[in-house]
Amino acid sequence: MKAVPAWLLFTVLRVLMFVVPFVILLVLGIEGWLAAVLAAIIGLCLSYIFLRNPRNSVSRDLYEVRHRAKEPVHPDAESEDAAVDRAESEQERVQESEQQARAEQELTDQPPTDQRSNLA
Repeated sequence: MKAVPAWLLFTVLRVLMFVVPFVILLVLGIEGWLAAVLAAIIGLCLSYIFLRNPRNSVSRDLYEVRHRAKEPVHPDAESEDAAVDRAESEQERVQESEQQARAEQELTDQPPTDQRSNLA
């Protein structure tokens, strides 16, 4: 059986610490908005007093997720990187062949030197 995540346990306990006082205050006949405000205050105080360990556990988990030493490795990251590298190398080869073709074109397009103009 899997252990319940700390954030889920903390959330359920916080909700219960609001709902239980809210229902009790409504049963006692207090108006809804006032019962909600009082239940929120009561729930906040109860969770601050009694939920220290779950709160610390959740905050520790959040800190660890936020400050990981290395980036998470995706299963297909290597294949994606290889595909990008192949595409870049192919693009470089195309650019090189285009430059060579331009250089050859420039050599063939040069007008022949007129030796008669050099004699005069």
